[in-house]
Amino acid sequence: MKVMMKMNDKVKLLDCTLRDGGFVNNWKFGYNTINTIFNRLDSAEVDIIEMGFINKNTPFDMHSTIQPDTESFKKVFSTQKVKCSLKVGMIDFGTCPIENVSDCKSSIFDGIRVIFKKSNIDEALEFCRQIKDKGYKLFIQPVSITSYTDYEILDLISKVNSIKPYTFSIVDTYGLLHREKLFRYFYLMDSNLCNDIYIGYHSHNNFQLAYSNSIEILSINTERTIVLDGSCYGMGKGAGNANIELLALFLNENCNKHYKIDYILEVIDVNIMPIYQQHYWGYSFKYFLAASNDCHPNYVTYLVNKKTLSVKLMNELLDSIEDERKLIYDEQYIEQKYMEYQKQIIDDTQDYKKLTMDLANKKILLLAPGSTVRDQQNNIQRVIDKEKPVIISVNFLPKEYIVDYIFVSNVKRYMQLSDRKHEISDTQKIILTSNIEESAIKANYIFNYDTLLNRKDKVKDTSMLMLLKLLEKIGVKEVTMAGFDGFSENGTENYFDKDFMFELDMKSYQIKNDAINDALKELEHIDIHFITKSVYKEKE
Repeated sequence: MKVMMKMNDKVKLLDCTLRDGGFVNNWKFGYNTINTIFNRLDSAEVDIIEMGFINKNTPFDMHSTIQPDTESFKKVFSTQKVKCSLKVGMIDFGTCPIENVSDCKSSIFDGIRVIFKKSNIDEALEFCRQIKDKGYKLFIQPVSITSYTDYEILDLISKVNSIKPYTFSIVDTYGLLHREKLFRYFYLMDSNLCNDIYIGYHSHNNFQLAYSNSIEILSINTERTIVLDGSCYGMGKGAGNANIELLALFLNENCNKHYKIDYILEVIDVNIMPIYQQHYWGYSFKYFLAASNDCHPNYVTYLVNKKTLSVKLMNELLDSIEDERKLIYDEQYIEQKYMEYQKQIIDDTQDYKKLTMDLANKKILLLAPGSTVRDQQNNIQRVIDKEKPVIISVNFLPKEYIVDYIFVSNVKRYMQLSDRKHEISDTQKIILTSNIEESAIKANYIFNYDTLLNRKDKVKDTSMLMLLKLLEKIGVKEVTMAGFDGFSENGTENYFDKDFMFELDMKSYQIKNDAINDALKELEHIDIHFITKSVYKEKE
């Protein structure tokens, strides 16, 4: 039995695939795909279609949905004959001067959506007035609505009422809203906005609530028209948006709407799935961490990319970010927080003396978890048989070799090693850095993390470099190394074990390799010899 909601024509559906979806593929949909998507959405009778970003900093490109001015969009969509949909573009305030926006009567757009940060309210609203004066239906979109207090929202509403836009939107930029908070924002707007202003809702799917929240809004008893944003297959930045095909289906079944969903499904099947197969979007562990800590997802990206912290520690660190900084990403700030969090000062004097004595006059072989420790096992074993070195592995316990020491400076690797603690013999000694809290595996030596860092920002806490610095500090003059291969574009080639693998983009892996090479040059008092293939160079 269908439950009819008394909304009828008080709901409008807005598709933002060509704009928000562009974060996935850098807006490079291709000319034919752009026009096909638009044509099918228009044929589906979607009420409003967002066609892209207007941004002065981008050159004209016939294959893109981000263009420098409104005239450029006219060229991209020159062959379109619109059946019924309202056509809108978006401007991120500060990226497009008013001169780049032609009058509405000569523009392809019927409306302009303006997004802006809380710090730019007054300047952005003046820009919005100018957009409206040019004849456009104006959509006012304050980003990150969750950063506003009730008082700030009421103050903003008062200013918005003086402009009287077409729509004023709840923009949940980081997907943080649950039902109760969503309703609070809606009621504040519904009770205080001028009656003829629509309320929009733009959601993100960090908590898997984009669709359900959209449906919840429709359950509110209001006389005001609601504009719901969605995109085909949820295509959008990070965790993505509400799926417009699901919204259209619900509205057809419950709100007396008649969207032609087959056309939307054709967009997904023909145009979107090939992009999805190359560029994943949607719910993810990273975006859950960001949403659960009410913080900017780039903070999580930064910490995840470190590959050094357990989930527990990442949560603790994210939770420690000051409220006023959580939604404004600052890389220097999170770097400082990360380093402070890792820094645990201990008295390691006796452990230095002990390790110095234990390794005095010994030949030393260092094993890193690169793929060559498996692929060049025969060569490594020959060296072991001939030299009888003390073997120190870094962040892992190899099955092919009997090691004397295991050095661990990475919390995440320590947790992996803890799962294999039953394989560690009593004769194998554990060296930890002070950022690691002992739990399943007890240490024989603990050294201050902070004193073993190198000066190269991108690799300052690379475990092998930290171990080399430790050995240099205790007077070791020479080491042999295996498995310290370097990073490659193909993440599956970086480590001998799939549990160690992670992906790096082209730029990141080369930056890391170069930085490690530079750091190795700075080790003045220790000679390094590679017995397996490596991108790193021995000192001449």
